Amino acid sequence: MTATVDLEGKRGLVVGIANEHSIAAGCARAFRDAGAELAVTFLNEKALPFVSPVADAIGAEVVGPCDVRIPGQLEAVFDDITKRWGRLDFLLHSIAFAPREDLHTPLVNCSSEGFGLAMDVSCHSFIRMANLTLPLMKDGGCLMTVSFYGADKVVENYNLMGPVKAALESSVRYLAADLASRNVRVHAISTGPVQTRAASGIARFDELINEVRERTPAKRLVSVEEIGKVAAFLASDAGTPLTGSVTYADGGFHVMA
Repeated sequence: MTATVDLEGKRGLVVGIANEHSIAAGCARAFRDAGAELAVTFLNEKALPFVSPVADAIGAEVVGPCDVRIPGQLEAVFDDITKRWGRLDFLLHSIAFAPREDLHTPLVNCSSEGFGLAMDVSCHSFIRMANLTLPLMKDGGCLMTVSFYGADKVVENYNLMGPVKAALESSVRYLAADLASRNVRVHAISTGPVQTRAASGIARFDELINEVRERTPAKRLVSVEEIGKVAAFLASDAGTPLTGSVTYADGGFHVMA
């Protein structure tokens, strides 16, 4: 009997590793443990020393810079994958950004420029990646992105990222419908709060962590390794009946009143 999560022979791209503690890193390790070959990106030269140990540990075959705000960088990643592999079986999008001055203020005060930038980096970049991935997914595949409970309910201090993540989850549903005929599945993984570099930008994040821990049924937070196992399942052939969904990897926090 074969393992349920088997990615042997599959190739995937992981976008959003900041360091070994990031959600994307946990997912990359799970993908590799399941047998996948991987390509990963790093934001810039400053981030490279923190990403390289992760890339080395998982034996990433493609490692390249990717700041979606810089014209051409995202396209260059896919050009490299096309030349080296000629195909892609799954992709994980785990990037988000909002200017600090717009994130640390109630939504009503955020600037048009800040909102637009947060939407472009955190949401539209996933749509761009889907478009670039299609020529490489000739036999179908799986696209995944990372969301948070603040897309569905108001979370104190989450501010403009709430509507941005809501747009991301809606984009997942529309992309799933658009790409079903191409046998491409699309998912959002809504995680519990994780102490990552990106999350540190949210005001009073430590308080949020503690509140979620207390309200979660088992009184504990999920780990990036656990989130990674969910992503690996969705990317595997066992996940083929599923698409267009928001999969909650939050220890049941979302069911609690």
